[in-house]
Amino acid sequence: MGRIFNFSAGPSILPVPVLEKIRDEIVDFQGKGMSLIEMSHRGKVVDEMHNQCLALIKELLGVPDTHKVLILGGGATLQFGMIPMNFLWGGKTADYTNTGAWAKKAIEDAKKIGKVNIVWDGKDANYLTLPNPTRLKASPDAAYFHMTSNETIGGVQWQDWPEVGDVPLICDMSSDFMSRRVPVEKFALIYAGAQKNAGPAGACIVILREDLLKKCPESIINYLDYRLHVKENSMYNTPPVFAVWAIKLTMEWLKGIGGLPAAEKLAAERSSIIYEAIARSQGFYTCPVPQDCRSKMNVVFRLKTEELEAKFLEEAKKRKLDGLKGHRSVGGCRASIYNAMPVDGARALAQLMDEFAKTNG
Repeated sequence: MGRIFNFSAGPSILPVPVLEKIRDEIVDFQGKGMSLIEMSHRGKVVDEMHNQCLALIKELLGVPDTHKVLILGGGATLQFGMIPMNFLWGGKTADYTNTGAWAKKAIEDAKKIGKVNIVWDGKDANYLTLPNPTRLKASPDAAYFHMTSNETIGGVQWQDWPEVGDVPLICDMSSDFMSRRVPVEKFALIYAGAQKNAGPAGACIVILREDLLKKCPESIINYLDYRLHVKENSMYNTPPVFAVWAIKLTMEWLKGIGGLPAAEKLAAERSSIIYEAIARSQGFYTCPVPQDCRSKMNVVFRLKTEELEAKFLEEAKKRKLDGLKGHRSVGGCRASIYNAMPVDGARALAQLMDEFAKTNG
């Protein structure tokens, strides 16, 4: 195969065994004479696959019985509006941490529904740092406290979680979901677009504490009502069957390699290889993010000039290292190293960095 190392921020690299399984069964699923994605979502085969997927997510994350697992359409972006529509109506106020581009999008949508209190804003540091979580406090009357666990553009990641008391803690975990162990019981709601660590684009995984459902308004339209999705087990309408199937296969793959403890160890190893290459370059490469909040998913770095960055990216493509260009809003370089990225990919990038610095330094 001519597989490259894909460092794209998302849609991102998927495990090769998952892609091969899809290839082998996409036309004739388990001898049924048709593809799984052609079958009725009300039929037994799709229903069983769907429930197996939910069960795997629950098992791998250690989701307590107080929480329900949903798979919804619309990606994480739909949740930016769906969360306030369910919990911020009627003149309520919610606390938000503004940690970067994705947090800002969530804040923009929430402001259209209710009142938003920004408890921390990274603007002065250009969103390249995070607050000490022990110093953050939720407003006593807040409808919920919202945070973004990892900012793919800025390359910052929370290493611990704030204590917010009885205020529901809600977290967008899109870009580090299933990459580390998480105390799910601390969160009232976790949501994550699948297209980083969990599967292909087209679905969002939502983990919701059931007691939150009492806070949903009666006036909300059906598809945006969490109560209906819980009641119908995420099958209220035709679900994104292909995405759910691919998520299930990805969860099976993750379980097979050792689950979240293994994912956590590999994330630390991959990111360390790249951060160490930055450090030993003695300033040829720089990472603008402080060490205590550097992401293990998205390593951002700069070279001294944009011309050097362009030359570096061109050399990377020649070596089949793709997707390393930084987000258009910030420039520079970014290596997204999600669960399916082999450690050899990080090593190949580090080797290029060493050689390029030696040749061009």
